[in-house]
Amino acid sequence: MNHYDFDLFVIGGGSGGVRCARISAGYGARVGIAEERFWGGTCVNVGCVPKKIMVHAAEYGQWAREAPAFGWPKAEIGRHDWVGLAAARDHEVMRLSGIYDRLLKGAGVTTYDARARFLDSNTLDVGGKRITAERIVVATGGCPMRPEIPGAELGLVSDDLFELKELPRQVTVIGGGYIALEFASLLRGLGAEVDLLYRQSLPLRGFDLELREAMAEALQLQGIRLHPGDAPSRLDRDDQGGVIVTTKNGVTLAGGTVIFATGRQPNTRGLGLENAGINLGRSGCIPVTIQQASEQAHIFAIGDVTDQLNLTPVATAVGHALADTLFGGKPRRANFQNVPTAVFTSPPAAMVGLTEEAAAADGPIEVYVARFTPMRHTISKQPRKTLMKLIVSVPSRRVVGAHMLGDDAAEIMQGIAVAIVAGATKEDFDRTIGIHPTAAEEFVTLRTMTRRVGADG
Repeated sequence: MNHYDFDLFVIGGGSGGVRCARISAGYGARVGIAEERFWGGTCVNVGCVPKKIMVHAAEYGQWAREAPAFGWPKAEIGRHDWVGLAAARDHEVMRLSGIYDRLLKGAGVTTYDARARFLDSNTLDVGGKRITAERIVVATGGCPMRPEIPGAELGLVSDDLFELKELPRQVTVIGGGYIALEFASLLRGLGAEVDLLYRQSLPLRGFDLELREAMAEALQLQGIRLHPGDAPSRLDRDDQGGVIVTTKNGVTLAGGTVIFATGRQPNTRGLGLENAGINLGRSGCIPVTIQQASEQAHIFAIGDVTDQLNLTPVATAVGHALADTLFGGKPRRANFQNVPTAVFTSPPAAMVGLTEEAAAADGPIEVYVARFTPMRHTISKQPRKTLMKLIVSVPSRRVVGAHMLGDDAAEIMQGIAVAIVAGATKEDFDRTIGIHPTAAEEFVTLRTMTRRVGADG
């Protein structure tokens, strides 16, 4: 007889932890899980879901502005109802969070609305109760960071956006990654004046260079004031209660709300990992093997707490694979190759596979690029362009990268990702019939090579 209270205990009720717990219980394991803040984790409560709802709200304003061109002259824009949006958003978040709780209980998982902390490598303090487990999974995710500058406490972090009682009229967003760009875009779409300050010469470090250039142009066309190659040096309060940002380049941005989107760190503080014999890695993450095991073979870590690939669907896939391995008799690992991702700006961007720069380092490639104004915007006379790009390995003929900036980019890229994961060649794309008239058909009608680059290019 197993002398532990549980076969598996999961710390963290986000997407990865919940999936791991639920699937493990489905295999007959005795599973417990603790969540100290909210079921569903960052994504459901202060991340992907509420953000996307606000992105949709901003898009409705864009559609209303374009409607007269399509014969709807009375589609007028008034002042946005922030309170109404917040109420609808929070109701949906509460509904989804409740679903996570019910899924766990329905699977037979014992849930704890409490903080869990290691006492030793098999023992946890869970809300004051001593609990033992044969295996433990840490899935506590990440948390936003503030830079170490004077006055940093005057700025908000990403979680705080969803607590605001009204739309800030003037916002400075600091950062050049996903969260910064999405917040800048949706706040601008809802009517705020927005400045975007980031260290690099272009936003979205790690994305394809051509897409980054197109994104900078799109943000400016939306009316966002860009400040590339700069960073805040201090924050101060002004006489009216606003926050003044002074930058390292001597620029002063005055009078509004400041939101830091300058990165996240693994949420490991206070877990007592030292009591379990686990040493933290870079930025406080838990180093793991390819089987997600820590330096203690029976303690695992998944999701953003490992700082592997910080995306919700990746954490979910890893959690499922770990449950299959530990209790399902089906040892496997989640695939970290060709993971599609999207940035929900206006317009959105999405990609899967290699950037042109990375692909060219592996050998000769062909690059196919289309840049055009979509039908909707030719009618409405809005200056919004779409960029679509395919990268093809010359030796294998496989499409190794796809990139898009434009309406519905995320929806389109999900389908393209299936083809790239399956190893489709450029000739497979070429013989696929397009759906006309759509933007997506461009991916299967790109016939003229834009350039050839790489080792023998």
